[in-house]
Amino acid sequence: MTTTLLPVSAFAGDMVTVTDITGREVEVEVPVEKVILGEGRQIYFTAALEGEDPFKRVVGWRDDFEKADNDGYHQYLEKYPEMADLPTFGGMKNGTFDVEQALALQPDVIILNLDAKVATEEGGYIEKLSKVGIPVVYVDFREKPMENTETSMRLIGKLYGKEDKAEEFIEFRAAEIAKVTDKLAAQKDLAKPIVFMERAGGYSDDCCMSFGNENFGKMVEMAGGINMAADIIPGTFGTVNPEQIIASDPDQIIVTGANWELYVPGGNWVGVGSGADPEVTADKLANLMKRPGFTGVKAVSENNVHAIWHQFYNSPYQFVAIQQIAKWLHPDLFADLDPDATFKELHDRFLPIDYRPGYFVSLKSSN
Repeated sequence: MTTTLLPVSAFAGDMVTVTDITGREVEVEVPVEKVILGEGRQIYFTAALEGEDPFKRVVGWRDDFEKADNDGYHQYLEKYPEMADLPTFGGMKNGTFDVEQALALQPDVIILNLDAKVATEEGGYIEKLSKVGIPVVYVDFREKPMENTETSMRLIGKLYGKEDKAEEFIEFRAAEIAKVTDKLAAQKDLAKPIVFMERAGGYSDDCCMSFGNENFGKMVEMAGGINMAADIIPGTFGTVNPEQIIASDPDQIIVTGANWELYVPGGNWVGVGSGADPEVTADKLANLMKRPGFTGVKAVSENNVHAIWHQFYNSPYQFVAIQQIAKWLHPDLFADLDPDATFKELHDRFLPIDYRPGYFVSLKSSN
């Protein structure tokens, strides 16, 4: 899907029709001046387009950012303390979104993630908001990010009047992905390791959430690996059991994590993220490998066990993850690739905060 192009004569305050990620045509006055972010982590894409003033349009947001990415939240809070005063909303999916509260803020648009669509429709939110003149658009960096990231960034660029910045970001992202995919395409008879991606390992005692043929599952394939769960999980998200891990005997294990102290205090999750201590995260990662489903698995025996920032799964930054996964799976082939430098360049060129390493850790490098 593509967004409708603005006419050449368009000027500030024009009412235009945009097409969102679901194919819905929505009338919006652009550039928008007041935005409600349907998820707090949408600041990831908002900041990439807005630069030094990421909150200038945000009049409200969902209350997930501090809980889902505590380290990242507090890094933004250091520079933008006023963000703590932004009105917060409950989610569409759990039925706690307050339409009257939204109306009081008089937003020009509400940006929702695609995964909220079913709940939004079942709750009648689109109709309720439409009746009071509040348009809703859907974007997607989570369900099918490899397919929908560019379209989503173009849509947001149109809404914010930042089309040129959106294109600059898209070009940067594509070039960085090509550093992996072009090199892999040039290889003959490349041995592809079997990779088990554990989603949010240690978040609960259950084993094990993973990814099907999209999101991190797709990133593994793009990075030159075989996603162990591709034939087990239909769709983007699902679970595998310990017996399936043992039977598949993966060559590599990658666990997603973040600082989830507000969700699961003192949990076994691996708190990779902005400024995380690699010794602490490596210890927590090693602890997770003591669970029954990982005993005797080849990846564990050979220390080919890694952790990566969970929020790559729901942001336009996932190209950094593709580079890091490729470097873990094919260290000789990608010896010169530096994902930390790539992420730092992203921060330097697009984001208002400095890069603080800590988003990746590996047991291979800590032994």
